[in-house]
Amino acid sequence: MPATSFEYHAPTTIQEALSLLTQYGGEAKLLAGGHSLIPIMNLRLAQPKALIDLGKIPGLSGIREDNGTIVIGAMTTHYMVESSALLKQKVPILPETAAVIGDVQVRNRGTIGGSIAHADPAGDLPAAAVALDMQLKAVGPKGERTINAREFFVDILTTALQPDEILTEIRVPAFAPRTGSAYEKFPNPASRYAIVGAAAVVTVDGNGVCQKASVGLNGITGKPVAAVGVEQALIGQRLNEQTIQEAAAKAADGLEPMGDIFASADYRAHLARVYTKRALLKANGRV
Repeated sequence: MPATSFEYHAPTTIQEALSLLTQYGGEAKLLAGGHSLIPIMNLRLAQPKALIDLGKIPGLSGIREDNGTIVIGAMTTHYMVESSALLKQKVPILPETAAVIGDVQVRNRGTIGGSIAHADPAGDLPAAAVALDMQLKAVGPKGERTINAREFFVDILTTALQPDEILTEIRVPAFAPRTGSAYEKFPNPASRYAIVGAAAVVTVDGNGVCQKASVGLNGITGKPVAAVGVEQALIGQRLNEQTIQEAAAKAADGLEPMGDIFASADYRAHLARVYTKRALLKANGRV
């Protein structure tokens, strides 16, 4: 069915976009790439009075390095992330993850900020956001603030963004030496969304002992989450197949896996353990 009628705005500044958000009082939606928003509007699961298209605002797209931190504009497309030489060198899990999102058309249009702000629990980039401890810059009428990715995702399609705030920028530190990363998922065969996925980042010392570990899971609960038990189990361990398997066994600890027509709660917990192990083994092999 078609979407209900709405007004369309294409502001050319952030301040103009913020004014429109205030004007509509929570009854407007921000349009980035549109690959998540437009389908749910066509299903009438969302019926905004207005769409505010961010595509004409300069400065919201691009990838650069700022004193050891990688800065990504929220309107940067998945294809730009996938093909970025800077990211492949400094934060390679992001191009790897972007490359498995949807198809070429989706990646050419969809944006990293839109994917993160949409907060689909089966989305690929939110898992990487958690694993990377991304710092997400939000701008609103009261100014700017930074939200850590582990605090950003609240529930299904729900984030810590206020209705009058816009996600404008993503910051992530460039990888330290002897750091490896990987993203692995069990995809839905039709949509390619993750039934369960795991993003892993590990840093080891010269003896192969884990100094830092981060694991983000998607698809297992209503929001992307950190596998804290896995992370804690890895620190101080020499990484090998045995220690990784023992740690990955804790992937679902403390979580309440969801069940649906695609996978039961128990099966999602099993998948979390399997794909956490796969991601960690691959990440360790890339150190």
